[in-house]
Amino acid sequence: MRRISGIIIMILIGCCMTMTAQEVENFVKRQLERYPQARLLDIYKSCFQDYMGAEHLVNDTASARAYLEQEIASSSLDGMMPWYSEPCGIDGNYIRVSLRAVHEGFITADMLLNAFVASANAERPSVEQWAQRWLEIVTVIDGMGLDLPHYQEDKEFIDGVLSQGKYAISHSREYREAYSPHYRIISHDIFERDIQPRLPKP
Repeated sequence: MRRISGIIIMILIGCCMTMTAQEVENFVKRQLERYPQARLLDIYKSCFQDYMGAEHLVNDTASARAYLEQEIASSSLDGMMPWYSEPCGIDGNYIRVSLRAVHEGFITADMLLNAFVASANAERPSVEQWAQRWLEIVTVIDGMGLDLPHYQEDKEFIDGVLSQGKYAISHSREYREAYSPHYRIISHDIFERDIQPRLPKP
């Protein structure tokens, strides 16, 4: 019975994550309009965050808290993007919540941490499922004829990560230097319930 339930859940996840080539193109164009210094690595990162959520489970809340507090203390509003939140990827299953929201007092570090831990420890698809979805996404991107820097190099790097059964990567150096990304990934449902009501309306 449990096996059947698991199969049904994965089928539902797959159905909820269908996409069209036009949706992929629209997403990529929006990303490059907002982040013109982005590379394929950064587009990939947004997409895997949307599909897989946080980069790892959080088994040690104390360490996650210490890391968040350290990042808050070492970051500043200078250079940070002006948004408090933005959807990840194509479907918006997960939301990036900027540390700007903590710096400006709209949410506390504890609120963000609790939402992040709950999101990170939720059930997620397999790496194999993600690899198949990325193949569909990058096939569309290939056909867009974009002149992204280091495009082939980034493709090969991503393929190498996936071939090892992994999926998480860091933002490109160009992206980090241009946009100073400091955020946590929160599931859409938890964001709407616990975080969004406290943020200024767009």
